[in-house]
Amino acid sequence: MLDTSAYERSLHLLQRAATPVGFTAAVHEHDNYKRVWTRDGVITSLAALASQNPALIQTAKATLQTLFDHQHPVGFMPSNVTPGTHAVSYGGTVGRADNPSWAVIGLLFYTLHTGDLELADQYHTQVQKCLAVLEAWEFNGKGLIYVPQSGDWADEYMQHGYILYDQLLRLWALELAAAYYQDEAYRGKAQQIRSLLQVNFWYSERTSGLYAANLVHQMPMVQKPYWLLGFNPARIYPQFDLQANALALLLGLGTPEQRVTLVDFIRASLQDQQDLLASFSPAIEEDTFFMEELRHNHAYGFRNFPHEFHNGGLWPVWNGFLVAGLMASHEVELARQVTAYIHRANQKSSGTESTGFYENLHGLSKDPIGVPLCTWSAAGAVIAELSLSGFSFSLT
Repeated sequence: MLDTSAYERSLHLLQRAATPVGFTAAVHEHDNYKRVWTRDGVITSLAALASQNPALIQTAKATLQTLFDHQHPVGFMPSNVTPGTHAVSYGGTVGRADNPSWAVIGLLFYTLHTGDLELADQYHTQVQKCLAVLEAWEFNGKGLIYVPQSGDWADEYMQHGYILYDQLLRLWALELAAAYYQDEAYRGKAQQIRSLLQVNFWYSERTSGLYAANLVHQMPMVQKPYWLLGFNPARIYPQFDLQANALALLLGLGTPEQRVTLVDFIRASLQDQQDLLASFSPAIEEDTFFMEELRHNHAYGFRNFPHEFHNGGLWPVWNGFLVAGLMASHEVELARQVTAYIHRANQKSSGTESTGFYENLHGLSKDPIGVPLCTWSAAGAVIAELSLSGFSFSLT
């Protein structure tokens, strides 16, 4: 049953962020947030489509048109587009490895949920370019894309290499493309990626078929009850990655036993936290190796102090996807619990002018951090509420 007040408040923020060219990342200008972003815009569009609100669906359509109309000729997608001037950025120091997947997901989710075939047909060539550039980013032709540091949503975190979150988005995009375009090549590629993820991102005693030589001797040191964040030629990242594990549940990755193990871990973590789960945990503390990796990686000022921002901050948007993943696993009570935490987080304000919906909260104090009236924080609430009501975000 919908929490009508919180849901309507969230939808109202999506309406405030709507422009003729798409959803902006926040209602007010702050740094570069009042732009149409591929990642933020698509996630907000998923929430808009699920809401079945006609005006929001039209803004979702405009968002997709803006993004695909500004695709780079070689296939990668904008980081953001500025309304009015149509100035386009494809990233900062590096580009965004998750954006081609998000763009395809948004476009085909729109098509399959509205029955409007125009965009998917109009942008078929652009979809092919998105999937082709992801193929190129494998670099070795073996099935997994290599993500540069700062190359996805956690652009001030320290991870780089074969990052699970990015692989799962590509899997989702390929499965949607296979479903709509009836393309066996996409279906086969998706099956290959599923097999690779199963073998390389969950601990097992097998050593054959591992993607990188270092996994053979490092895997026994990371026997975790969850899907691994990722790895590169030097290390396996041991942190719990909420985004990746939420997507793994949503997309049905792994065996039933693995899903039970993961849900049990999430249940215990929620019991300990009594609030939203951190995007990456445990937080990286001062005077550690990984903190040195974090310290100099920022654009507008260092934000990744322990338990803040990417480094252990609590993000309503990713907890919204956790609810969707839990519902796909029929964990209704846990999903309700997380949804209540999302609404509580979005109501928190700091100062007299804020009306909540902050980017994230401090992992310990639970105080709001970052930009207020952040559109995808509202989208996370919508995704959670509608998942509880039976809407499936895992449509393929």
